[in-house]
Amino acid sequence: MSISASHLTRALLYSLLLFSLAACSSLGLRDPLRIDLVGLEPLAGEGLEVRFAVKLRVLNPNDTAIDYNGVALDLAVNGQPLASGVSDQRGQVPRFGEALISVPVSISAFSAMRQAWGVAGYQPGQGLPYELHGKLAGGLFGTSRFTDSGTLNWPEPATTP
Repeated sequence: MSISASHLTRALLYSLLLFSLAACSSLGLRDPLRIDLVGLEPLAGEGLEVRFAVKLRVLNPNDTAIDYNGVALDLAVNGQPLASGVSDQRGQVPRFGEALISVPVSISAFSAMRQAWGVAGYQPGQGLPYELHGKLAGGLFGTSRFTDSGTLNWPEPATTP
């Protein structure tokens, strides 16, 4: 009793299909990360460039830790791009935990002028909408993309008693 090449090929294809289905099911679905913009700290810049360290609080609502080995983000204010940055830092956001990540970003002179022009008509107490888009790099299947949006409050003038 000999096994023909077509039977062997068919068995191999079925085996590969089963292994690939098992691999996909082991990936599991994760809840999205919760990212909050918690601070901006000035950094030294070059020429007309302005630099900040953007502080992000990353909350992981999943039952597995998230390892990352790089961060990238873009910040838009008032519907216009303002700053972008990358960092090759590594770390881990623990399961059902949080981590504070600092990413250096650059603001070009052109972006700063565009923002100044855009906010010229804003009144004190009026909020500026912002959007933050980025990713925590984690390898082929471990990259987590995130977004955050909110309002930056335009400061009210101080009142004297």
